[in-house]
Amino acid sequence: MKFRVERDPLGDVRVPADALYGAQTQRAVENFPISGLTAFPELVRATILIKRAAARTNKALGRLDRKLADAIVAAADEILSGAHDTSFVVDVYQAGAGTSHNMNSNEVLANLAEERLGGTRGSYQRVHPNDHVNMGQSTNDVFPTATRLALLIALPQLVAAGEALATALEHKRDEFAHVLKTGRTHLQDAVPITMGQEFGAYAANVRHALGDLERAALQLYELNLGATAVGTGLNAGDDYTSLAVEDLAKT
Repeated sequence: MKFRVERDPLGDVRVPADALYGAQTQRAVENFPISGLTAFPELVRATILIKRAAARTNKALGRLDRKLADAIVAAADEILSGAHDTSFVVDVYQAGAGTSHNMNSNEVLANLAEERLGGTRGSYQRVHPNDHVNMGQSTNDVFPTATRLALLIALPQLVAAGEALATALEHKRDEFAHVLKTGRTHLQDAVPITMGQEFGAYAANVRHALGDLERAALQLYELNLGATAVGTGLNAGDDYTSLAVEDLAKT
């Protein structure tokens, strides 16, 4: 395998020459070889949506050069289309509250944008992972926001699966309506019950749980984005927060 050498605050790092990620992601791969599981697609999608919203917002506020912002947005759209899924390589079990996942996303976007602007992968001369892609952000607000968005992205599929399960259980309720059996309490035979009644109870519980999920999901619409490192909004500001959240609300 061919490698390129990148430098981070800890020194030189060998990164696979064709990798879209960079030095900090490579360190995470080496430091956390734990489960072999990488970020779920919904979490990657949510993180890239945040990065795209941040680039658009920083462009609108005049903080990020228009060409750089457009290149980052184009790179994000490329990832969101399904390309480069294999570039998100950090193990799901990682230290730093999601820092390595955040940097994996920053580096992939920076390298894609760098190449779009005529640069070389891994050079970060035009687009920097921290200075440009992560502008106005911190892992401490990006990762919790991405987690909430990922849950919201996955929710419709989960609800649909739950509805299908409840419907199947209701069919069995009707099918077994006249099948009599012994009901049990405290591990002892008690009073008669039909299998239909039992399956009806299963279906009712599934539907009740679906209602709980949908109600709980309402709390996920409150986002951490804009709080940055310690919740004060340093390096972001209210104007950034409102525009970035508004952008995410449209997706």
